[in-house]
Amino acid sequence: MNLTDVRYATDGHIATITLDRPDARNAYSEAMVDDLITAFDAAERDAQIRCIVLTGEGKAFSAGGDLKRMAADEGMFEGDDAVSLRRSYIMGIQRVPQRLARVDKPIVAAINGAAIGAGLDLACMCDLRVASQKAKLGSTFVKVGLVPGDGGAFFLARTIGFPRALELMLTGRVIDAERALAIGLVHEVVPPEEVVPRAIALAKEIAANAPLAVQLTKRAAYRSWETDLQTALELAASYQGVVQRTDDHREGVSAILERRTPAFEGG
Repeated sequence: MNLTDVRYATDGHIATITLDRPDARNAYSEAMVDDLITAFDAAERDAQIRCIVLTGEGKAFSAGGDLKRMAADEGMFEGDDAVSLRRSYIMGIQRVPQRLARVDKPIVAAINGAAIGAGLDLACMCDLRVASQKAKLGSTFVKVGLVPGDGGAFFLARTIGFPRALELMLTGRVIDAERALAIGLVHEVVPPEEVVPRAIALAKEIAANAPLAVQLTKRAAYRSWETDLQTALELAASYQGVVQRTDDHREGVSAILERRTPAFEGG
């Protein structure tokens, strides 16, 4: 796998994807967008992978947009009018939320440092979030005269609710990890040296469960959030019909009855 601004590694059932532009505080580049798509594609294709951890190299999770390239109207910020810039977003950075929204395997964000602007949005595209005590988080687009062009308004509101999200987006306020924990933006706050190990431990806890049941539970949760009760119930019945005759279901029931740890194979 030929990656430039992202690293990809696997260990057992866990894939770790690391944003790797530390000199730019892991701000987005065109290569990073492509690399993220490639890395998530690889994790989805690998039947051994059951959970994914996303983190950043160095002191930042992601600073979001690269302000130097933004000032120079380069790369993803290139364009002379609204039409060309709109196309740049749709064909560029918006490919990331489009791809992550289709990942059935759970994604745990290990927020090792600042998650600002599109960096915060990327963390909110993940399913669970573990943050360093030193992390700073903010939807700061209005501070530089922009809107959340990567779909951040959707993801932040889904994560913490509309009123809290609106407050953060309109003020551009940057909050610390403890405040993020208090409003439900992150699930856990740990010392800096423990953020990646804790995210991996959480991923392993998820990966110890029946893989197909985990993936369909994730899908059911998101689809149910977006629809009405009747549709959600029909979806739940359909997914239950899929998993209830699997070997993993039988193994799970047998393990409980026999008082042992189940050995799920993904079948």
